[in-house]
Amino acid sequence: MRNIQPPAAASRRGGETGGPDRPRREPAAGGSDLAALAGIAAVVFPLVYVAAEFLEVAQGNFSTARLALTYIGEAGIVFVPLGLYAVQRPRIGRLGLYGALAYAYSFVFFTSTVVYAFAAGSKNWAAVTRVFGGWLVLHGAIMVAGGVAFGVAVIKAAVLPRWTGACLMAGVVLVAATAGMPSASGP
Repeated sequence: MRNIQPPAAASRRGGETGGPDRPRREPAAGGSDLAALAGIAAVVFPLVYVAAEFLEVAQGNFSTARLALTYIGEAGIVFVPLGLYAVQRPRIGRLGLYGALAYAYSFVFFTSTVVYAFAAGSKNWAAVTRVFGGWLVLHGAIMVAGGVAFGVAVIKAAVLPRWTGACLMAGVVLVAATAGMPSASGP
């Protein structure tokens, strides 16, 4: 029986597999449906959250619309690091996994504060802060640690553009730094 092998160009399909002189290269993350969904989520949900913040500034206090937008944004953000982690597997490693889980977990907590604000009829952020106090600080620290760890892992993995990891790290630090600033509703 004859051993028939496909031509070398057919077996390499865009350089996904290497030979003795070419190292194996991972397929580009941008080609999958998961990558597209994770990328869309990474843009849409933070924008929804920012729109909710602008609405609060314009209105001066919480409203049903503002809380609904915040809930949608924060609940959606939970899936962003998890999707981006999945897209970069296996190259992102354990640091990426732990960072993604910590970042996602922190947003599960933040989303629960929105549910509380709805249920309690909280009028502003100061009212929510009085109830959750130290828990907000703790989960803010978890968000920063997870975001920085995930950002470093994204840069090291080099599956996505490295600037995306740097932007994530800068963003979580800026969110934490501005958390105590007064809003239009005041303390």
